[in-house]
Amino acid sequence: MNTQNYQTIQSLVERFASHIETYQQSTYNETQTRREFIDPFFIALGWDVANEQGYAQAYKDVVHEDALKIGRATKTPDYSFRIGGLRKFFLEAKKPSIQIKNNAQAAFQVRRYGWSAKLPLSILTNFAELAVYDCRIKPVKNDNAAHARILYLTYTEYLARWDELVGIFSREAILKGAFDKYIDSKTHKKGTAEVDTAFLTEIERWRDMLARNIALRNPVLSSRQLNFAVQQTIDRIIFLRICEDRGIEDYGRLLALQNGPKIYTRLFQHFQEADERYNSGQFHFKAEKGRDDPDTLTPTLVIDDKILKDILKNLYYPDSPYEFSVLPADILGQVYEQFLGQVIRLTPAHRAVIEQKPDIKKA
Repeated sequence: MNTQNYQTIQSLVERFASHIETYQQSTYNETQTRREFIDPFFIALGWDVANEQGYAQAYKDVVHEDALKIGRATKTPDYSFRIGGLRKFFLEAKKPSIQIKNNAQAAFQVRRYGWSAKLPLSILTNFAELAVYDCRIKPVKNDNAAHARILYLTYTEYLARWDELVGIFSREAILKGAFDKYIDSKTHKKGTAEVDTAFLTEIERWRDMLARNIALRNPVLSSRQLNFAVQQTIDRIIFLRICEDRGIEDYGRLLALQNGPKIYTRLFQHFQEADERYNSGQFHFKAEKGRDDPDTLTPTLVIDDKILKDILKNLYYPDSPYEFSVLPADILGQVYEQFLGQVIRLTPAHRAVIEQKPDIKKA
């Protein structure tokens, strides 16, 4: 045991206990909690919280990501703890007046972050309480606060269990592999789901809904045109949603489309704005010298509002388990590969049927 670090924690615990009434008032905010208690707690665990080593951004031990909070929407977790630039776990901080033990919303929030980033564990703390969550288990908005929680401590237990905390969450423990061993021993395999697998399953549901509806409402389309229309619509929606959570687009723009009729008409206006803004092949609606022919098909589509409402609603908290700011960077590539493996076929009655491509079936 490092005596100096233990004394640091002892001092923090004693100070918190002596003035707990003050700290648990609503006027004592999250920033104060982080500076006075959470930062020194993790410094005692060996993390360079303030980047005193002067490392470049890509190699900092700890990244404070709250600068990406836009309005009321949290874009990224408060802390990302990393080794060699690779994330190991997230920490979401709350002020002590916000109780954690039974706070299902806060638990869902930190689990969304960890699960979306494919991290096995993440932490939620207000210093008075500390909860560790198994982020391999897909978060569902109706889960209670204890769901997927594998460790819960109050500040009165920190000293007695300090060796345990050091053995799991210290920087040295992670470098020596103790963190990974703890994950293997504590995480529950039942109910686990990789975020990319779950997301691609959701995309398959969207594709099925869109294919059936577009085939119904646009009876002149060929199979080739239908495949193109469905793929482009999904890719564009996902692209813009990721841009929202990364602060490139205004948060909630797509969700706001639910409020009113003719959703696709208004959605397509966003696509046209994206064409002007990003000059990307994904949004290419005007003939330009030196570029491929523009997309003249999707501007004329008819898609029912009910279908688009379902898709858009499930892109946002609390209905969505996905935190798009931390989703794997190659997720759009995986979506494209999934499209390549299947094809939408039209029956003689012009109904859409999704099938595996013949060469995939043989394999």
